Amino acid sequence: MTQPRLLRLALVAAVFSFTLATDRAQAQLDRVYTHDSGTATSGTITSVTKNGIQLKVGANTRNFVEDEIRKVAFQGDPPPLSRAREFAIDGQYEQALDELKGLDFSTISRDLVKTDAAYYRLLARAKLALAGQGDRKAATAEAISFAGQNRDSFHFYSVAKLLGDLALAQKEHAKALQFYSALAQAPSTESKIESRYLIGVTMLEQDDIPGAEKAFSDVASVEVNSTSALRLKTLAKAGQAVALAKGGKGKEGLELADKLISELNPTDIEMSAKIYNAQGASYEAAGDIEGAILAYLHTHLMFSGQPDAHANALSRLVELWPKVGRTERAAEARQELQTRYPGFVN
Repeated sequence: MTQPRLLRLALVAAVFSFTLATDRAQAQLDRVYTHDSGTATSGTITSVTKNGIQLKVGANTRNFVEDEIRKVAFQGDPPPLSRAREFAIDGQYEQALDELKGLDFSTISRDLVKTDAAYYRLLARAKLALAGQGDRKAATAEAISFAGQNRDSFHFYSVAKLLGDLALAQKEHAKALQFYSALAQAPSTESKIESRYLIGVTMLEQDDIPGAEKAFSDVASVEVNSTSALRLKTLAKAGQAVALAKGGKGKEGLELADKLISELNPTDIEMSAKIYNAQGASYEAAGDIEGAILAYLHTHLMFSGQPDAHANALSRLVELWPKVGRTERAAEARQELQTRYPGFVN
């Protein structure tokens, strides 16, 4: 074979290999990230429902249940959405909204991408509203609109939970129970457990102590392995502590709250804030005002970066400081609450 012909064959082979590699790369630009892995699974999304995502990976197909999906990076993501998504996942909701302000939704041709952008805009607004930094009614209306227009979105159950959170924050307990109950229809075990836990939270706020105790007991007794489900079990035990104290068993409730604090992972700031608030509620229900103040102060001083828990702690300190004759401290707490969380109502 002559040298020119060999060169031509080599060139054809190189072009063919490049074409295959390019086609393969173009076919694998959707990336699904799960909670239990730092790396993505790349492929082409072939189906999306409220129960999850189907991804074609080479010759194979993988299914991802809604609850295991941490995020999806889509082919064609505009840069503002990519940045906003990361900010929202990290809890930096104002920054997420700032990024999305510069995004022209009419220029997004892919429906999946447009839906994802709408979800993260809703998530950021709802979370800020829950922390008293936005309009809860407006966030509720936006969430209802999203759920109605995107019944096949894998964000559907996340939005159902947001609606429950917003209803609970507005003391609309019947609606909160309705939205939280919808989570039980999700395919994942974790979503069903979370549904039961949140129903317990709502019942506790209604002072339905037997109902709350039953819901929390159901969650605390279930056998689970995943990190998210184990966290829900811990939160359910914190709910049990408050329910025990409110039900007249202050000693048992406080012992349980103290045990949970002794077992806390110091790096889990969100959980720590919630558990200390639960300890404060247990002390408060047991009539130990000074103990409650110390617990809420712990959240205030150590976990002020957790808006929901911090706002709740400040609101309780506003009520409790005058009971020990420290009205000036109550005024300080009220000033910080109004400055940082102007729309917060406990």
